[in-house]
Amino acid sequence: MNPRLARVLLVSFGAAAAADLVSLAADFDPGHTLAKPLLMPLLAAHAAARGGPRLLIAALLFGWGGDTLLLLDAEPAFLAGMASFAAGHLCYLALFKSAPRARGAWLAGAYGIALVATVTLLWPGLPAELRLPVAGYSLLLTAMAYGATRLGPVAGVGGALFMLSDTLIATGVADWPQLPRPDFWIMLTYVAAQFLLVNGVLGTLGARSAPRAAYGGMRSTTP
Repeated sequence: MNPRLARVLLVSFGAAAAADLVSLAADFDPGHTLAKPLLMPLLAAHAAARGGPRLLIAALLFGWGGDTLLLLDAEPAFLAGMASFAAGHLCYLALFKSAPRARGAWLAGAYGIALVATVTLLWPGLPAELRLPVAGYSLLLTAMAYGATRLGPVAGVGGALFMLSDTLIATGVADWPQLPRPDFWIMLTYVAAQFLLVNGVLGTLGARSAPRAAYGGMRSTTP
């Protein structure tokens, strides 16, 4: 771990996120094009400097791939970006699988209802060739968001915000009425989601590794 480097990288991530959001709010496309691809590499480097697990780094780098591909205004790039995000969700799910925290059955039901309602409402407005990919991706996204609750409220909110961000994207694809500056709200919820997921993962792993580290230290002093 390198705490000083981690702080520098976190500040850099915050600066890039602020630049991206300001660019979107001001409708300054060059600023968004430059800032968006920096976000996930900086966050991944920050996580690595804090000793984050490889699956977390991989999830963020797959997010970077999705971010970059979605800058291209073409359907093949959209599908490839969705596949890259899906790979990131699989990495997150593999991480969450080892978390011991129990979740209530009511929460699983709530996420299941949200999934069915979202896909059902979006389905008629989606292009025919995107319906099945979006439905499959939505299933994986919902599983990731639900799985994030195993790590506690920080990661849980991160997963929920990821769902919200991607749902905002899907409503645009389905030609639903949009908020002013929709890309701003998409990026705001996405950046917050990834940041909270990182902190939820690192916080949980740190809490679980502390007793092992202490025990290892006691053993090292035992004659």
